[in-house]
Amino acid sequence: DLADEIISRTETSMRSAIEKIPDGIYAHEGIIEGASKRPDINIRLTVKVQGSDIHVDFDGTSPQVDWGVNVVYNFTYAYVFMAIKSAFDPDIPINEGAIRPIKMTAPEGTIINCRFPAAVAARMQVGHFMTEMVFNALSEATPDNVIAGSGGTPAQTNILYGKRANGKPWHTMIIRGGGMGASSRADGHHCAIFPANGANTPVEILESDTPLLVKERGLVMDSGGPGKQRGGIGRIMVMQSPDMGSNMDKESPARTTIAVQAGRYIYPPEGMFEGQPGAKARFLQNEQTADPSGLTFLDAGDTVTFISAGGGGYGNPFEREPEAVAKDVQYGYVSLESAEKDYGVVILVNRLPP
Repeated sequence: DLADEIISRTETSMRSAIEKIPDGIYAHEGIIEGASKRPDINIRLTVKVQGSDIHVDFDGTSPQVDWGVNVVYNFTYAYVFMAIKSAFDPDIPINEGAIRPIKMTAPEGTIINCRFPAAVAARMQVGHFMTEMVFNALSEATPDNVIAGSGGTPAQTNILYGKRANGKPWHTMIIRGGGMGASSRADGHHCAIFPANGANTPVEILESDTPLLVKERGLVMDSGGPGKQRGGIGRIMVMQSPDMGSNMDKESPARTTIAVQAGRYIYPPEGMFEGQPGAKARFLQNEQTADPSGLTFLDAGDTVTFISAGGGGYGNPFEREPEAVAKDVQYGYVSLESAEKDYGVVILVNRLPP
């Protein structure tokens, strides 16, 4: 009886929040970049709001593909639900009552409701975008309850493996975030994984578990999309595959193999309501732009650089408070040049706040 009451109250709360926005059909069409030499993926959706019910329909979305980014129905629904729950009623606990008002349809055989057999190991490269797609569709109806595009969408997953000097294999996986999109009320968080969640691996742990060396890790200046509220800042990480010397067997060269599941290399996180896009992600091998798709091989002494995208800005950048721009420059988030060009704020270095 208690569980039934909790679920019923949750449903009532969710429906009450949905009823506050105008009835209507809100549409969005987005593009997700394909891997190297593969076509882009089109996502089409409509969000129909009728009273306290919401129906999300993905009719017209691209068909499933022959590589691992296909998504099953329940994965898609989970991130659609997250968007609606976050936008309308974020504070109450999640249970079946929060789910009841939300229906979703997606044609079978599309990339977000694939038909068996289909490769799905890299499903987050498409599935994580569903939250952002719903936010974009709902931005007209509820502009204060959505955020701009995020550099941590999709989560940047790096799988690295190789052999140590004694010939024993090693393996690790790193999940990296980017700058979150800004909202009507706040700047985006830095280096966040959104809408998924994941922990940040400290340098000390990575270097003790693997033979890799971290040469640099930090925030990327000017990567957050300009806006009245600035997008979150992206991150750079430079790793080196060490020289194992003569201890390596000749048939097991000192080579590190990297598999990358990521995105935002072609299309940056979009801003909202005159906010500007965040900076695109980048992938470099030995300081030269490289293709992140497929496998990347590092020989002894080679470096690889992962640069995560910044979040999109929200609102007109020229409406940002000059004091906030000055603090951004002081903290290294925004350059003096960007402060003037993107925000219209001229800062004298000797006038920066203490």
